[in-house]
Amino acid sequence: MLALDDTIAAISTPIGEGGIGIVRLTGPDAKAILQKVFMPASRQDLNGFAPASHRFYYGHVVDSETLSTVDEVLAVHMRAPRTYTRQDVAEIHCHGGIVALRRTLELVLRHGARIAEPGEFTLRAFLNGRIDLAQAEAVLDIVRAKTEAGLRLAVQQLDGHISGPVRTIRSLLVDGLAYLEASLDFPEDEIPQLDLAAVLERAKEQLAALLAQANQGLIYRQGVRTAIVGRPNVGKSSLLNALLRTSRAIVTPIPGTTRDTLEETLNLRGIPLCLVDTAGITNSSDLIERLGIERSQQALRQADLALLVLDGSESLQTEDLEIADLAGNRAVIVVVNKSDLPTVTDGSTILPEHPHVHVSALTGDGLHLLENTIVETIFSGEIQTSDVPAISSPRHCEILRRALDQVIAAQNSYVQHGAADLVAVDVTAAANALGEITGETVSEDVLQTIFSNFCIGK
Repeated sequence: MLALDDTIAAISTPIGEGGIGIVRLTGPDAKAILQKVFMPASRQDLNGFAPASHRFYYGHVVDSETLSTVDEVLAVHMRAPRTYTRQDVAEIHCHGGIVALRRTLELVLRHGARIAEPGEFTLRAFLNGRIDLAQAEAVLDIVRAKTEAGLRLAVQQLDGHISGPVRTIRSLLVDGLAYLEASLDFPEDEIPQLDLAAVLERAKEQLAALLAQANQGLIYRQGVRTAIVGRPNVGKSSLLNALLRTSRAIVTPIPGTTRDTLEETLNLRGIPLCLVDTAGITNSSDLIERLGIERSQQALRQADLALLVLDGSESLQTEDLEIADLAGNRAVIVVVNKSDLPTVTDGSTILPEHPHVHVSALTGDGLHLLENTIVETIFSGEIQTSDVPAISSPRHCEILRRALDQVIAAQNSYVQHGAADLVAVDVTAAANALGEITGETVSEDVLQTIFSNFCIGK
């Protein structure tokens, strides 16, 4: 692990032109380094500046070697432990230009700081006990949230909505483990009785309740990859534009206008819907068109949901049936387009077990029904609402499933054998697994993997 007794620094705002850019420091020398590079407007030199904690000062970043002014800034020192990392923190709020920020960072590094690793500020917050590991992961989810619903889940996790239930379950298991170990270590003593079967059943029910919300949480966090497929000229690009409420894809009466995949993200009732407009799937001798068709087929294979678009103003063709065969092994909505024209086919014979929606991408008729059908299909016809927090992390889902399996194994051992040592093995494994969510039993490798996904400066 990285050392906690040095001072780290990084640019904590996106690189580029902007109103403000922030250079952030944390560590034991944060205040001393700030004093060496910042000169408040009320002073004429760098000596003797003693900033009060959590107070902004107006002044300039000055290169002490050349006495040249780098930028006009605001600076603040925050004394531990009332900081993000529970160490001393200093921030220099510069103008948001690349050169000014880099010059300021270079000065800070010259005076003893080192460049922070990705996520190292949040890692220190975790290691110093300000937040647990689930809350630390929520910080990254907040930064990456694509919709209001995704942001809401991340904020709930940061507030401890995941950590609280996990700790409750783990506490149940630890109590059960303490009883088992006492029974093993002091078999002749009178041990206060504990209904271990009830404890394990309660832990199982609570783990199952958390996992029941996992699919919905993952959907709001990761989104749903949705391929719009069909033969040429059925209105796939028009449907994409209609759903996005903007002209994103080129639309012409010429079949095969789209020759490559085009991706856009739509916020549909809080769900990040990654729409992939594909080239029409057909037999073609044109090399470029064939490459586009291959990409369309690949997009379909990778999709969580397919919108199979038919032309309702024309009779069904062999290509429609062939594409339906390709799409039929996943969630599919059959979209019968061009309802503004006289109907020739209603598409009911294609994938009759899947939802069918009639729309006009030209007039917008039926789009609201299509959006409702997409949401219902994603959630298998039922949008869950519960006081149980929605698990939105694949890592947490895997851990909860593992813990549930261990609890069930402990129940089986208890019923079949009643041997405390066998039951204790499974209960210990379940408790340790849950500790990986909050960070109580997490390994160094897992920490490095998690925080390597953070940007530098967070």
